[in-house]
Amino acid sequence: MKPPFICRIAAVAVVAAAFCCQPARADWLPNLLAPEDEAKMGAEQAPEVTKQFGGAYENPELSRYVTSIGQLLASTVEEPNVHYTFTILNSPIVNAFSLPGGYVYVTRGLLALADDEAELAGVMAHELGHINAHHSAQRYSRTVFAQLGLGLLGAVTKSNIAGQLGGTAAQLVLMSYSREQEFEADSRGVRYMSRAGFDPHAMAGFLSKLQANDALQAQIAGNPGAADKFSLLATHPRTADRVERAISEAGEISVKEPVVGRDIYLRKLDGIIYGDDPEQGIVRGQKFIHPKLRFAFEVPAGFSLMNSADAVVAIGPQNARIEFDLVGGAAGVPVMNYLTAVWAKGVQLRDVEALNINNMQAATGWARLTTQGGTVDVRPVAISFDNQTIARLFFEFPSSIANEFQDGLKRTTYSFRRLAAGEAEHVSPNRLRIVTVGTGDSVQSLSARQPFESYSEQRFRVLNGLGPADGVKPGTLVKVVGAE
Repeated sequence: MKPPFICRIAAVAVVAAAFCCQPARADWLPNLLAPEDEAKMGAEQAPEVTKQFGGAYENPELSRYVTSIGQLLASTVEEPNVHYTFTILNSPIVNAFSLPGGYVYVTRGLLALADDEAELAGVMAHELGHINAHHSAQRYSRTVFAQLGLGLLGAVTKSNIAGQLGGTAAQLVLMSYSREQEFEADSRGVRYMSRAGFDPHAMAGFLSKLQANDALQAQIAGNPGAADKFSLLATHPRTADRVERAISEAGEISVKEPVVGRDIYLRKLDGIIYGDDPEQGIVRGQKFIHPKLRFAFEVPAGFSLMNSADAVVAIGPQNARIEFDLVGGAAGVPVMNYLTAVWAKGVQLRDVEALNINNMQAATGWARLTTQGGTVDVRPVAISFDNQTIARLFFEFPSSIANEFQDGLKRTTYSFRRLAAGEAEHVSPNRLRIVTVGTGDSVQSLSARQPFESYSEQRFRVLNGLGPADGVKPGTLVKVVGAE
């Protein structure tokens, strides 16, 4: 069961602070995992991690292509006899990470953002650098030091350390590496790329594109100051300058006729799902639709919807916020009891009342709370979706402007509905289309083809690595998002 709504942000902050208080450097710690323990841990955790991050993206041809690039790089590493596995995750978030034992993951969101084989190779080479430097093992060892204390380590063997950490790999996979570890992974990645025939500068070029994408996603989410929270920069604290430093210090960057592979790479991407997969629910303008679970709702104009593994979040004016999720295990619990005794336990709700939302029993109330950011009004709405599941809408907005949101709050609440089977069957994803720029095409005309209600030109520019004043060249390939 998820923590009460009022405690969620605080709980996350406490956990983050606990990890941030550990030493930034981990290279002085002994590695408590033997190579065989790393391999065992990776093999045990790979299925769980794959599931937690959207599952594998089912596209055999694209998977073989990505694996071929990865295996080329893997043939150049310090430990080439490790069995390396490369997996595309079915997630729109731009991310990449690795597990000990040779498991490398890239999301389809990252594939869509990259422009060529060299940029993808830079990402995978970096992850191979982490694996060959045993950074995950160092990170797990650091966690053991933090959990057990230095005084207990003498009584702990490598084998039972591996057993204790086996259940935590999925939780730790997205913890940040230290700057020293990131620089070492870049330095190793530079060597792998140059040995495989790629230009290492593509690694730095992709980071610049990644930063532009993060800034746009943060702007769309209504939080432009939090750009690094939207992709792998949150867990890989790197800059293009540091990558260039790694290149200059590597001394192995003389690559004659380096592989770029732009056209072949883009053609391999043609038709890939872009954005949300209907299996996970999709955003369509102000609507969120989940055809598999068969429900939908709509948020007011001015709110930007974002889907994640845990919740659907809409950010509106003046930091107004709407959050939606589903919780199970509610069999036999009246929805009113769930609201007051479980979800909002410890919070004095005002004007608690029962509702009927499209033939579903529901309950709501509201509270005025004092936070570090000021006084806010919150309204939780619990909806009995089925015999086992509660649908939860949570509204938060500054108390000073609470009246401005009342109509929108009510419309959103009563927009929640079940989807008919026929309606759910007709929901399809957006896909990435690779098109050749014609003589009359422009950034504006190509952007207009996309199904976005806002930021369409900005999305097109970031997706294709174009600056604010850049145009498109006839005869070249570009990415355009299109409806299926």
